[in-house]
Amino acid sequence: MTPFHWPELGLSGWRQSRGETPVLALHGWLDNAMSFAPLAPFLSGSDLVALDLPGHGQSASRPSGTRYHFDDNVFDVLAAADRLGWRRFHLIGHSMGGAIGTLVAAACPERVISMVNIEGLGPIAAAQDQSAPVLRKAIRGSHDRPRRRHQDRASAIGARARHSDIGTRGATLLAERGLRADGDGVIWGHDIRLTWPSSQRYTECQVLEIIAGIRCPALAIYSDPPSGLIALRILQRRLAALPKRVDFTCPGGHHLHMRHPKRVGERIQEFLDDHAISAEIDPE
Repeated sequence: MTPFHWPELGLSGWRQSRGETPVLALHGWLDNAMSFAPLAPFLSGSDLVALDLPGHGQSASRPSGTRYHFDDNVFDVLAAADRLGWRRFHLIGHSMGGAIGTLVAAACPERVISMVNIEGLGPIAAAQDQSAPVLRKAIRGSHDRPRRRHQDRASAIGARARHSDIGTRGATLLAERGLRADGDGVIWGHDIRLTWPSSQRYTECQVLEIIAGIRCPALAIYSDPPSGLIALRILQRRLAALPKRVDFTCPGGHHLHMRHPKRVGERIQEFLDDHAISAEIDPE
């Protein structure tokens, strides 16, 4: 894996070139590009680029005085693809990254060859009559607050492992790009504004319309037993709206791609091989 930093875009990440199939990987909320490191050995035919999304890992934060609006991530992904010279590419997204990938695939069907969604299909939605409460919650919750400082790297990793399903090994990977020195301790260095409540939400009808507009083949990967992150009835309705879908289930919880990387990675590579048309790559 070769790290990169693009100052003009404020984006960082790593790249593994083991083939010609262009793949952009988008991580979940408060994770970073290292969440795809366990999959990398099993994506043998791919030119894999794993991004740190803005405010995560080693990518820059949004400018002071701004917020993290979900749709802005679409433009970050497209800017990254343009920087790589990729007119067409595949997407792999986990959780929030899968929701971002959903929007990219619907918005730019001419650019996305295929899409892999791991525990993430479409953004979080709000009821049609909840616009005012969503905005009020955003106003109340959008403020700086003290970060938790950990005594050392081991205690920070331990805390992350206890409060998620990734385990110590997964937390150690995320720490490579996620921890920052802070005085005599360490902190998880994501932008605190990422934890502020969103001021804007799609309705579920809008999400279903977006999903129905996706033209590319999609591999939907979910945990079995379900992780419980999204209500089963909502998930089933969203999956039914996806026109060209194949399903794959695997145990492991919400971060199943980190817990069972061989099983998940080999299935993803098989799917990519099935849809590996010309990359049409422009020179940088």
